[in-house]
Amino acid sequence: MDNASTSTEPCVGSERRICEHPRSENGCDECRVRSFSVCGALQPGELAELNRISQIKHYAHKAMLFDQGAPADGVFNLIDGVVRLYKSLPDGRRQIVGFALPGDFLGLALLDRHGVAAEAVTDVQACRFARTAFISYVEGRPHLLRRMYEFAGHELAMAQDQMLLLGRRTADEKVAAFLLQLQSRYGRIGAMSVNLPLPMGRQDIADYLGLTIETVSRTLTKFAREKILVVVPGGVRLLNTEWLEKLAAA
Repeated sequence: MDNASTSTEPCVGSERRICEHPRSENGCDECRVRSFSVCGALQPGELAELNRISQIKHYAHKAMLFDQGAPADGVFNLIDGVVRLYKSLPDGRRQIVGFALPGDFLGLALLDRHGVAAEAVTDVQACRFARTAFISYVEGRPHLLRRMYEFAGHELAMAQDQMLLLGRRTADEKVAAFLLQLQSRYGRIGAMSVNLPLPMGRQDIADYLGLTIETVSRTLTKFAREKILVVVPGGVRLLNTEWLEKLAAA
């Protein structure tokens, strides 16, 4: 486990591209994602104890939170930013298996080693817990376990959705389903909008959907030409979600 820095100075130019800070005394109470994260099941007194075993970490764009096959000695609650989760294939290719958004909890399976790699798509802020300390904390708190099971069920549902996306669907259907799923996930964290951020970029979308970047670009261009959406800086603006829903349900 990495030791937290006691410095309150901002981290600039770190070669590891990771900055560490201790939690403030009221850190958990002030956390903006607590209400829709795993921690939302906890009472104020329990949060104080959780705050003592947590550590805030900042990861720059493209920094690794953890690597595939590395010892799973920590779990992470994502506070800000987007993280790509992917598996490296024997032939050198990668398969993106998901994107983590604020409120997502990484490492819920609590396996001995990470089955996927987690890399920051944007600058990321995460709350990290040592695995042993977190396991000890969870024991005897059935309400927290229930919340974790709910999140694990959500992750399973997303994995099943991706299996459908990779199945016998056209490129149009895959991209439409992806956009709607992402919009729905942003909605869960109170960020529902017709403007849909796409910080992961088209190559990531292609690697997630099992398409080429050229196909993703052509599909988005086609949707824009048909006035289904407008490509805007950093994402798209959805103009006709009903059409997307019909296409995604095909």
